[in-house]
Formats: sequence, structure tokens, C-alpha cells
Amino acid sequence: MSENTIALVTGANKGIGYEIAAGLGALGWSVGVGARDEQRRDEAVAKLRASGIDAFGVPLDVTDDASVAAAAQLIDERAGRLDVLVNNAGIAEGWPDNPTALDPEVVLRLVDTNVIGVIRVTNAMLPLLRRSAHPRIVNQSSHVASLAFQTTPGMDRGGISGGYTPTKTYLNAVTIQYAKELEGSGILINLACPGYVATDLNGFRGMLTPAQGAAASIRLATLPDDGPSGGLFDADGVVPW
Repeated sequence: MSENTIALVTGANKGIGYEIAAGLGALGWSVGVGARDEQRRDEAVAKLRASGIDAFGVPLDVTDDASVAAAAQLIDERAGRLDVLVNNAGIAEGWPDNPTALDPEVVLRLVDTNVIGVIRVTNAMLPLLRRSAHPRIVNQSSHVASLAFQTTPGMDRGGISGGYTPTKTYLNAVTIQYAKELEGSGILINLACPGYVATDLNGFRGMLTPAQGAAASIRLATLPDDGPSGGLFDADGVVPW
């Protein structure tokens, strides 16, 4: 079994996920690049390796039970455990998306990736995380998921979003429940808000770089054993619910 810290980042072939993988790899960690697109996954792994990072590809579709199970088996066979899981994979289908015009099928796709996908991957990886001396889980949330921000008069949090935004609020709520169940286990689970990052999720309209957006996740992935669990954070600190 490898003595290096082993991390898995989902949706790591591009954007924020790639930069999280790069940041963790720069610490000397072995990083699994989870992605469903084989070509982009291979290209990301090659780029990371070229920069001196111990990266390996993990075929992973977070919406597919068999794919997730195979990913867990791959990591088990490679390292025998998992130290850090970063659930970064997510989708958005159009913006703004007024709730009165929502297609229920679109909402189901969003929930399946942004919420159920996180549950699916987390539960599959938990046996491996329980073998770690310092297990950490980071779930990728968003400032737009904050009900406090959404209900503050005059605060612009991305306009109306009946699809994507509520899935991240749902993820926040689920993560709190994980933290309650895992209390005392040594597994710390938290939510990261990357900020308004220029990625294909928003048509590259964001003001931050993917590397800047990765900062919160990297910090939460490297928390000490007495660090928080069940919290919502950005690069500057606590984000209100």
C-alpha cells in the first residue's frame, strides 16, 4: 500500500477540478483525476505528470453506479485506501433558468449529477476513506447556494436560478447530515465555495481564475485533525448559510 497521501478529485480534467488536482499534487500527493471523458482525462493526467505530479486517471461518471464502483475498486487496488475525496464534478444547464419555465427532466439531470452524484461517490469511497489516518471530504458548493445571500435585499447572486442553484443548496443540506453522522469518525467533511470563476459552466464570464477558485477546496482538503466539519467556506473563511 502506498505511503503517499492519496486523493481523488472528480471532474478534474479541466477548470477548477484540474487546478485542485494540480494544487494537491504540488504537495507531493498522488492524485486521481476523475473524469468521464477519456481523451480529456488522459490529457489532464499527461499535463500534470509533465509538471512533476504523481497523477493517475480514474474513469468516472458520477451518475453511473457501475462506473463509481469501478473507480473505488481501481483506487483500492492501486493504494488500498483513500485519504481525500473532492467531489467537484457538477453541471449547469442554462442560465438564468426561471422556475416557471423549468423542464423537469433538466432538473432531474442537475440533481442526479450535483447531489446524487456526490452521494453515490462518497458512499462508494467511504470504506477506503475509513482506512485513512486523516480522511477528508470536500464537496464543491457555491456562494449562490447560500440562502442568506439569496434572501438579502440588493445582493446580486447570479440572478434567478430554479435549477442549478437549488441543487447546491440541497448539497449543502446533505453535507450537514453527513457531518452529523460521521462525527467522531475522524472524517472531516466540508463545503467549498470557489467564487465566480471563469469556466465553461458560466461561459467563462467569471472574474477569478480556476487556480484562485481551487484555493478553498485545497485548504479544506488539508485541514488538521482538529479542523471543522459540516461547514461552508470560501477562500476568505466562513460563508453564511
